Amino acid sequence: MNAAGLFCADSAPPGAAGPPLVLVHGAGGTHRHWPEEVRALPGRRVLAFDLPGHGASPGPSLASIGAYARSVLAVLDALEIASAVLAGHSMGGAIAMTLALEAPSRVAGLALVGTGAKLRVSRFVLDATADPAALAASAGTMCDYAFGPLAGASLRQEFTEGLLAGAPGVAHGDFGACDAFDVMARVGEIRAPTLVVCGSEDRLTPPKYAELLRDRIPGARLELVPGAGHMVTVEAPARVAGAIEALLASLAASP
Repeated sequence: MNAAGLFCADSAPPGAAGPPLVLVHGAGGTHRHWPEEVRALPGRRVLAFDLPGHGASPGPSLASIGAYARSVLAVLDALEIASAVLAGHSMGGAIAMTLALEAPSRVAGLALVGTGAKLRVSRFVLDATADPAALAASAGTMCDYAFGPLAGASLRQEFTEGLLAGAPGVAHGDFGACDAFDVMARVGEIRAPTLVVCGSEDRLTPPKYAELLRDRIPGARLELVPGAGHMVTVEAPARVAGAIEALLASLAASP
């Protein structure tokens, strides 16, 4: 289906209860960076969409985290969703935090996966994504940084192919938006119940980023996934799905 002009995979099982779960992917990614285990949680409506210019959604991509946050808000408006639990991976986590700060009434809960309150991007990544030739030459190295040591060859190949298949300039623009993102001074203002997930071997947004989110966001809980890297969503899908289900259960149990 399409919502606010964006491709959206909408899983709404019979009898679904509670606020919908909205999945926001990371830089240069698509909704498929969220595995089936999360996109089809039992008893919960789950929306997973491609951000503008990504996957099956038309372009252009956007230049800032704030602009992407507004596109997510437009989807919620189009689907008449008053509030949702937002799960964001990497850049998607920055988008989710921005919404929790700027439109708190629309955010019933947060799952922040492989992300941080500040997302400085290395010059290597910015240069590598600047043009298709540089990206093709550097895709293997970027893949090595994205995964933990236990990730299989098929996961790595799928990631690399997806990175190279994106429209020219999308990944570079996304990483530039990430590099400019910084809510360090405001992250403590977030009041939505928050789960933080991080792979123990994440070299792009290492565990210290997740620990800061846990320590600064009131009541936040941290789930550290042993052996997983930055792409923890596909490296340990059952673990990520279970952690998000626990968050949703805790919301249902709250007054």
